[in-house]
Amino acid sequence: MKRLRAWSLCVLLASGCATTSAVRESPPVPDVAALDAEAARAMSATGAKGLAIAVIDNGRVVATRAYGSRDAKGEPLRTDTVMYGASITKTVFAYVVMQLADEKRIDLDTSISKYLDKPLPDYPDEDRYSTWSHLAGDERWRDITPRVLLTHSAGFANFGFLEPDERLRIHFAPGSRFAYSGDGIILMQFVLERGLGLDVGAEMQRRVFDRFGMRTTSMMWRPDFAQNLADGWKLDGSVEPHDERSRVRAAGSMDTTLDDLARFAAALVSGEDLSPEAFARMTSPQLPITTRSQFPTLQDELPPESRRKDLAAGLGVVVFDGPQGRGFFKNGHNDSTGNTLVCLPRGRRCVLILSNDVRAEPAYPHLVRFVLGEAGVPWDWEYGDMAFWDGR
Repeated sequence: MKRLRAWSLCVLLASGCATTSAVRESPPVPDVAALDAEAARAMSATGAKGLAIAVIDNGRVVATRAYGSRDAKGEPLRTDTVMYGASITKTVFAYVVMQLADEKRIDLDTSISKYLDKPLPDYPDEDRYSTWSHLAGDERWRDITPRVLLTHSAGFANFGFLEPDERLRIHFAPGSRFAYSGDGIILMQFVLERGLGLDVGAEMQRRVFDRFGMRTTSMMWRPDFAQNLADGWKLDGSVEPHDERSRVRAAGSMDTTLDDLARFAAALVSGEDLSPEAFARMTSPQLPITTRSQFPTLQDELPPESRRKDLAAGLGVVVFDGPQGRGFFKNGHNDSTGNTLVCLPRGRRCVLILSNDVRAEPAYPHLVRFVLGEAGVPWDWEYGDMAFWDGR
């Protein structure tokens, strides 16, 4: 845990532990006509069928735009069309956890064992969580804390069922390095529900969706979503129907709309309903990221001299330092979904992109630069060897 705590020394500084080079002024937000034209060029270049973009400036939603189709019938994608939140769900969930930390209901650095009434491996396996029983005999689970879970450093694979033998295990000392894990976020959900007696779906509804007027957002499927729903397109051009999620999964079950999620992004980048200290911790470096790319999750660490100094795990987000100062981002992805949220606290600016066509993702670096200017987002770490569209 020493390494993690050393990085947290700078979290209360307004500018974080940012690069010492001069910070550039933010460029003006492009007008809607220019954004429309650039989105059309991106869709033509990538073949994406649907794309939605929101722009936040000075903590306000200043533009929401949707393009293309929501389904194979050609019905239009709209800014109020229901789309997958995918893994941006994790950031919304982390925001709720930070509120609970502000309220002293949970401590980020207390072992999860203190919140549970019996050892984690002794709980029966449930479909809505993971297979904690597989951790029997490995007492390192006691070293897991909420901060460890929100920094993706529990030592888990992304999901236990992806292991060769489909058994969840701890691969390294908790808190010692970053390795993206949906099961780690599910464990945080488990601690809140089994340890604190909370209903995570209800907490997110009350603290976020109701609070910010996100009327068409839910952690589970609602029948009224069917009237304006986005299906998705895969890399091969085939259509994937929208899944009707029947369980609250903090790792990625949220259905939302561009309009709704933009409201949350504006609130998040403004630190609404969080203490200044909680917002600083969430969006500042907590743990160095030491791998070449985010996936595969359990790849070898780079030698120290090859590691990026501008990249770290925040709490539920990834933090970077760039020419416009400190920023944070979170992406969401499945076979037919490509989402990204990039925010710059200086100026309280964000761009949110949701697509129901995973083929749109190669255009994201260009589209984010078009809106925010060069921010220094670590796209090569996020997407690995993906060939990006350069805007030409």
